Amino acid sequence: MTHPLVLASTNRSKLDELRALLAGTDVHLMGVDEVLKNPPNIVEDGRTFAENAVKKARTIAEATLMLTLADDSGLEVDGLEGRPGVRSARFAHERATDAENNAALLAAIDRLGDPMSGEVPDGYRARFRCALALVDPYGGHGEPVVVEGVCEGTVTRSPRGAGGFGYDPLFLVSGMNKTMAELGEAEKNAVSHRARACEALRPLLFAILRERNVEAARISRFDRI
Repeated sequence: MTHPLVLASTNRSKLDELRALLAGTDVHLMGVDEVLKNPPNIVEDGRTFAENAVKKARTIAEATLMLTLADDSGLEVDGLEGRPGVRSARFAHERATDAENNAALLAAIDRLGDPMSGEVPDGYRARFRCALALVDPYGGHGEPVVVEGVCEGTVTRSPRGAGGFGYDPLFLVSGMNKTMAELGEAEKNAVSHRARACEALRPLLFAILRERNVEAARISRFDRI
C-alpha cells in the first residue's frame, strides 16, 4: 500500500531530494502546494531547527489532515557563533535568494579575518544541520516524531560546483575536498545532513506505516462483515 505524505514546503529542490532519500518507503511525497491551493504562511520563529520543523509539520497536518513531513535545515558557522543557523534561508533579508544569502555569508566571514592567521581560533568550521518532523494527525495523538542529521565541514571563500542549492557551493564536506555542490546525487545522498536525518527517520516512518496498514486491514475486514 502506498501512503500519501505531504511535505510542508514548496521548495522543489528539497522535495526532489527528499523523494530520492525516501525511496522504498511506500510513501508518495507531495509538496504542500500540490495538496493545498493556498498553503498557509508559517512564521518560522523557533529558536532551533527542530522547533521550526515541528511548527510547520503540525500546521500542515492540521490543514490537510494528512501524514505530514517538515524539514528545517541550515548552516551553522562556528566563527559566527552558529549563524546563519535558523535564519539560513533569510540571512541576507526576509526574501533573500540563494545568491544573496551566499554573498551575505561571504561578507560575514570576511570580517572574521584569515582563518590561517591564528586570529580566527575556530577557522571557518561549519556544519549543515537538518531537523525532520513527522506528524500523523490520526495516530500518536498527533505528537511529532523528530530526528536530526548533521554534516560537518568548512566554509570556503571560493564557490565551487553547480549542483545542489542554498549554501552548497560554499560548504566543503569534511574528508572529501569537495563542496556539497560538487557532489553527485548519490554522493550527496550518502553524506548530507538531510540524508542522515532521513536514515534516522526511516524506522520510525516504517512503524507508522505498519500501524496504518494494520488499521486499514481491520477496517476492510469490518466492511466485509
